[in-house]
Amino acid sequence: MLRPVPTVSIKTVSFHPSIWPKMIGEASSDARPGDLVEVLGKDGETFGWGLWNPKSNMPLRIVRHGSEPIDEGFFLDAIRQAADLRRGLFHLDDATDAYRCIHGDADRLPGIVADRFGDILSLEITSLGAWQRLDSWIPAMHEAFGTERTHIRVDPALARIERIPMVDHPLATPGIRKIKIVEHGVTFEVDFAEGHKTGFFCDQRDNRRKLAELAKGRTMLDLCCYTGGFSVHAALAGAEEVTAVDLDETAVAMAKRNANINGAKIKFTHADAFTWARTMIDNGRQWDVVLADPPKFVTGRDDERGRGKYNDLNRLAVQLVKPGGLLVTCSCSGLVNEFEFEKLVTTAVHKQQQRLQIFDRTGAGPDHPTLSNYPESRYLKVIWARVL
Repeated sequence: MLRPVPTVSIKTVSFHPSIWPKMIGEASSDARPGDLVEVLGKDGETFGWGLWNPKSNMPLRIVRHGSEPIDEGFFLDAIRQAADLRRGLFHLDDATDAYRCIHGDADRLPGIVADRFGDILSLEITSLGAWQRLDSWIPAMHEAFGTERTHIRVDPALARIERIPMVDHPLATPGIRKIKIVEHGVTFEVDFAEGHKTGFFCDQRDNRRKLAELAKGRTMLDLCCYTGGFSVHAALAGAEEVTAVDLDETAVAMAKRNANINGAKIKFTHADAFTWARTMIDNGRQWDVVLADPPKFVTGRDDERGRGKYNDLNRLAVQLVKPGGLLVTCSCSGLVNEFEFEKLVTTAVHKQQQRLQIFDRTGAGPDHPTLSNYPESRYLKVIWARVL
């Protein structure tokens, strides 16, 4: 006999999937960490359904609003629908064997991000509820996406907060280290031991190809190049010269390997982008195309230091662009929306007595959908402009 669904009441009505502690009322005595719970509104009526963890900084993650009951099969359906979006609607398998399979809340699966790299499913787990369901979710994902092996990453600090056990999951495949993937005909090596997050940033896939087209016959500077995705694409597309800079020594080494794998000629520099850019400005160096794709600078709503870094980086980057050249600048900070980011960029540029002729604004590819009631899921913003 099935156990009755426990309940959690909320004091504040919100259609955002993330419910903060101050918004939560009482939980039934049978509500256990990780449980699927019925969410009750202030009137005691069913408001929705979510995953519960009272020890978490975000105790309640609503996965569905409305009174219609759901069970664990809801999540398996969500996995199949996520696969249909990527493989059925967008046919991503035709362009690459590396893409985002599960995009957390945006796919109604909070606490899990899953990327496909060849036959490997690379998971980043951020909630106890997701961890507890991996025994059923992993086989369902392998079936839906055609993968066979599993790599699982859990941040130790987050694991302590969520009470996720710091043990190897029995469905994780031992010994996974590296794999080669193909993106729009370009080969990249993914190193799961050294790479960030799930191993490779699939979100910039379409932007890498777009920039490569613009870089043909031009000189290009790649600030914060990470493992060389933009640089390799640009060099292979016919850029006259490509210079790539990153502070992460391991990332630069990986970028060099990716360049060698593809026979791409790139000038790599291991340096702090800010310091290096100031030196190049002093030396009068400029490029036809300058890309700034830094790591996430803003980690909190009141993180003014992070916002200041976006200002500084773009102030420097625009000075490295030749007159009439192109500036492509990115932000992956989910707490900075597209309007704020554009204001940060334009303010920095205007203070240099320059102007931007913005001709496009893009983000992550279609495998990174945005939930309409979760604007933070549109974390990646890219501004494409000519410098006037």
